[in-house]
Amino acid sequence: MRVLVTGAAGFLGSHLCDRLLGEGDTLIGVDNLSTGAPENLAHLAGHPRFQFEERNICASFDPGPVDYVFNMASPASPPEYLRLGIETLRVGSVGVENTLEIACRYGAGYLHASTSECYGDPLEHPQAESYWGNVNPVGPRSVYDEAKRFAEAMVMAYHRSRGVNTHLARIFNTYGPRLHPSDGRVISNFMMQALRGEQLTIYGDGSQTRSFCFVDDLIQGIVLLSRSDEHLPVNLGNPEEYTILACAQAVLDATGSKSELIFVDLPEDDPMRRRPDITKARTLLGWEPRVGLREGLQKSLEFFRSKAAAGAAAESR
Repeated sequence: MRVLVTGAAGFLGSHLCDRLLGEGDTLIGVDNLSTGAPENLAHLAGHPRFQFEERNICASFDPGPVDYVFNMASPASPPEYLRLGIETLRVGSVGVENTLEIACRYGAGYLHASTSECYGDPLEHPQAESYWGNVNPVGPRSVYDEAKRFAEAMVMAYHRSRGVNTHLARIFNTYGPRLHPSDGRVISNFMMQALRGEQLTIYGDGSQTRSFCFVDDLIQGIVLLSRSDEHLPVNLGNPEEYTILACAQAVLDATGSKSELIFVDLPEDDPMRRRPDITKARTLLGWEPRVGLREGLQKSLEFFRSKAAAGAAAESR
């Protein structure tokens, strides 16, 4: 197929590009590089079936005929979407509409990378796709949460009104190589702090929970969903639930670090519990994660170690 991948230089987008190229597809990858990193795609330079374009999808564009559109474009880490609040809202609205128009024009399939943040600070646990969420529409995180919720509505409108073959992936916490070292999320924070010998920052008392999915598992789920007949949202994440304190200990074990823990105030609207109900993915896609947290941390260690070493070298110059 000829495939358009937006957000191609991001963490998930770059891994998706690798997967699709490995299956023989021809790719047009676009990214405005506001949060994506060119180094994530450096290994694809000169690839005969990969074309990269630096562009903002909030400006309409025409990539030519495509068979499928994977929309992975959006700031995703709290520091970035708080810094780029208006841009995050625009890419989740104008950008989504522009890419849906491309799919509509060429009769292409379409998958939108949505998020577990659609559930907000959930009152239902674990979170199933039938749960409508508990989201603060005017809080600091609303720029991301509401952009993604609006995007889901837009995707479903194009499916219902224009007949676009759409898919919605509600992605839960994902980690692995190429996750930005200053991403601001749990795994990257802990890995970098541990490898630098710094204190691990625990927000609140550490009793809040998260579920961590290794990137290879997540990409497999996305590809399977894109080939399914399901148009309503599907949770993709690892249902193993860890407290933040347990995650910190797993990182210390993986890195061999002797770093201590430091406790700071919990950010506003930070979810207290997060765990996907993946019954739908298991039933419809035959998908479930295979990589547990401790194995995934080992698979990620070399990447974060190289980033910590590069940072130390830069500071010494």
